[in-house]
Amino acid sequence: MPSNSFKPIYDFQQYLNIRTATGATFSPKADKIAFLTDITGVYQVWCLDEPGRWPEQLTFYKDRVTFVKWSPTEDLLVFGKDAGGNEKDQIYLLTADGSIIVPLTEQPEAIHRFGGWSHDGQWIAYASNQRHKAFFDIYIQNVKTKETRCVYQGDGTYYAVAWSPDDKHLLLGIYNSNFDQDLYALELATQKVFASLTDAKGLRIHLTPHKGSVRYTSPAWAPDGRGIYLITDQTFSPNFSSKLFFSKEKFDQKKHRRSSIIRNTKDLNKKKRRGIFSDRERDFLNLAYLDLNHQNLTYLEDTSWDVENVLISPNGRLMVYTTNVDGYSKLTIKELNSGKVLTSPELPPGIIDVSGISQNGDKILLSYTNPCHNGDIWLYKSYTNELTQVTHSSREGIPQDSFVEPKLIRYETFDGRDIPAFFYLPHGTKKTGEAPVIVNIHGGPEAQALPTFSSVFQYFIHRGFALFIPNVRGSTGYGKKYSHLDDVRLRMNAVKDIAYGVEWLKSSGYIDSQKISVMGGSYGGFMTLASLVTYPDLWAAGVDLVGIANFLTFLKNTAAYRRHLRISEYGDPEKDADFLREISPINHVDKIKAPLLVIQGANDPRVPKSEADQIVEAIRQRNGIVEYLLFDDEGHGLAKLENRITAYTTIADFLDKYLKTGGKKAS
Repeated sequence: MPSNSFKPIYDFQQYLNIRTATGATFSPKADKIAFLTDITGVYQVWCLDEPGRWPEQLTFYKDRVTFVKWSPTEDLLVFGKDAGGNEKDQIYLLTADGSIIVPLTEQPEAIHRFGGWSHDGQWIAYASNQRHKAFFDIYIQNVKTKETRCVYQGDGTYYAVAWSPDDKHLLLGIYNSNFDQDLYALELATQKVFASLTDAKGLRIHLTPHKGSVRYTSPAWAPDGRGIYLITDQTFSPNFSSKLFFSKEKFDQKKHRRSSIIRNTKDLNKKKRRGIFSDRERDFLNLAYLDLNHQNLTYLEDTSWDVENVLISPNGRLMVYTTNVDGYSKLTIKELNSGKVLTSPELPPGIIDVSGISQNGDKILLSYTNPCHNGDIWLYKSYTNELTQVTHSSREGIPQDSFVEPKLIRYETFDGRDIPAFFYLPHGTKKTGEAPVIVNIHGGPEAQALPTFSSVFQYFIHRGFALFIPNVRGSTGYGKKYSHLDDVRLRMNAVKDIAYGVEWLKSSGYIDSQKISVMGGSYGGFMTLASLVTYPDLWAAGVDLVGIANFLTFLKNTAAYRRHLRISEYGDPEKDADFLREISPINHVDKIKAPLLVIQGANDPRVPKSEADQIVEAIRQRNGIVEYLLFDDEGHGLAKLENRITAYTTIADFLDKYLKTGGKKAS
């Protein structure tokens, strides 16, 4: 048989056996690399000492490992792991040969969020909600003795960011909302490192006083300890000083039971830096330097795209950061002192995450993926411009040229705005108006659909479905104003954006208007249900993965630590109760005409199982068409390979039934 007459058919297990490597970290001498990969079907810690060699597996759990970070001084690592997708990470100490694993946190009902190693390699910092489920306090722990101290206690969503270069101070952050953060400097000792805090004066340094909602992300201490590099959308106006100032706040015994401060800054930066200040509203996240001595903020970039991540080499030679340009990553490498831009590695357009820099900046660790490249670790040598692929994750025999790259399109919505979207078409699709399509809505809503590799998407395309993935209003990546266009009472405008996207699909010439489905997870699950009840005649089928059906019960039952963050986005269940009832799909379920598949994890702390139960029961009571797939060992999403195979094969068969073979809608 001629080779060009044979089109291979790959099953979904083959696609899900496509592996990914991510989250890499250097050993102290940068001669070894630890990372996470799902070779076994779920992310575990692996290690290698030379690019291209077969790595050694260090952890062997049934549940996923969520992060790994090497000690800065010796062959020890810490990693995090939850149980059954419950997101209650515990932190463990691991020897580099994998022979010894020591649990550092043993509070299975609490969440632990890693905040970094001290530079002497003796301590780690983390945030935990073990005192109160709604609040995160800051702890430090000696990894050898397991001595643990709560160094900051506050009623808020605090997180540890990084230790100062001399290990005397800890940079803390707090989420006031998803679009509003603050940074604080916490003094850990007076006479010696980690001395008792019982004599603390109850003061702290507030580094980022501001008005309105401002984000401060990816903060990193300058190697000399005199300032902090960060990413922010801080706005300066005639009514607000462009200089940040230190505010010494009196100790509130009820709100902040343990606290201390940087007592003075006269020993800090002696070199004045010129600030770049603007009176216009700053819509995008840009790179800045916070001078701790002169108390001013200097913008180092002024772009109309978000800067996303910044790392500084420990010796202060290099700064490395990425910029989100229409969803694609632009990597920038600069000499810190001169500002000279160095040559960056050449990779096809995609997503780049900088996960590590060696001590002198000569080696940079990257995670890279795009729609046709499953995620892998790469090593870039900045002195010689050498780029090496460190891991070679399996594609299970599926040829890379069978994968589909999306087109980035824009369509006009109801108010004249342009909505960006990624449009995938199976190879050989012609403008005959016959292709079935899945409209996939991302979660968040403070998130962005990105051109990453998705074995699920590529499988659907292989099965003959087109994919349309819009970044409707409320998405991040397109400016702060765009992200706020769906806040609270503007929520349903984002659903209207989806309907206008369907009109674009119909006019494209590729899509059969009777074969359009909608699918989404988490907030995208709400958007799926909202689309089904608001525009019932547009859809041939819907798939809701861990979606919100009832905002009042969701806000009541979601994990306590998340509630205030979700209220700021969706609305207050007391003040906005009538509105939240109005937009909740559960109250309009009688309008749903399309068959619905609901998928849920029983251990989901974000969107509890009760949301799925409600919508399924309501449709069944009305004799609608609904299928329900519940996984007892999963949480917010599907982590285990066998469950993913079951779920996504079910989705594809469900969509085949109602989009390709003419399954019936509800009457």
